[in-house]
Amino acid sequence: MFKKFLLKLLWLYQKFFTLLGYGSCRYYPTCSEYAKINFENNSISSAFYHTFTRILRCNQLFEGGIEYPLLDKLSLKPTEIGVDSIKYWLVPNKKNRFYIIKNFSFKGKMC
Repeated sequence: MFKKFLLKLLWLYQKFFTLLGYGSCRYYPTCSEYAKINFENNSISSAFYHTFTRILRCNQLFEGGIEYPLLDKLSLKPTEIGVDSIKYWLVPNKKNRFYIIKNFSFKGKMC
């Protein structure tokens, strides 16, 4: 319930600032998209922690660049999937965690 509320707030934030012409984040995906992916796929405490540290790094002291969110654990077990039904691609890293890469051709229902 709380997670859905936070996702709605992020959605409103993204729509509002897109209309105003803002959108100068040092990272890709943007900090708000990073937060959205974290809240969709991780626990609330983990999502808050990773999002907070990402926002702290979004300044002139850090280079920025491409930084995808990490999954704490892999708990997805789809039975039948197609490319159109995949919302995120999971790419393993060296620390037994996963990078989450968004599929832009996803045609499913969005929040």
